[in-house]
Amino acid sequence: MAVALIGLAIGWGALSISSEAGYAGVGPNFLPWVLALALLGCGIGLVRAAHSGGFADMEELSTPADGPYWRGFVWMSGGLLLNALLITHIGFILSCALCFACAARGLRGAEQQTSQTWMVTLRDAIGGIAISAPVFWLFTRFLAISLPALTTSGWL
Repeated sequence: MAVALIGLAIGWGALSISSEAGYAGVGPNFLPWVLALALLGCGIGLVRAAHSGGFADMEELSTPADGPYWRGFVWMSGGLLLNALLITHIGFILSCALCFACAARGLRGAEQQTSQTWMVTLRDAIGGIAISAPVFWLFTRFLAISLPALTTSGWL
């Protein structure tokens, strides 16, 4: 119920934002409305699940006897910190790819997948580039938002 109420509150706040479209064709109230509708939809889904019994019929998950997987937490936190530290030096795409590779390694370790070879890490980094490059180009070329680039051409 709280999620739906937060969605309604964001929608109410979006009413006070100007809807005048800018150079991109959407106004400044576009994203608040998207967020409000998404939260409202999730909130309604959660309320429906709660009233219909929710996840009561699911089998109970076993909790690991060892407690939290701190090594995975360190890998993921390190990836975020490296991203923040290196984004202005090596650019958005490479720093996000490094963050993705670190997060994938941490999550893979939490799943007790022990095949942490350099090929797997390289594949994760390539996957990070495949995700972050289109995001970079979308922001810089279509939305005209400046992100740190590796080259002065603005394509990397």
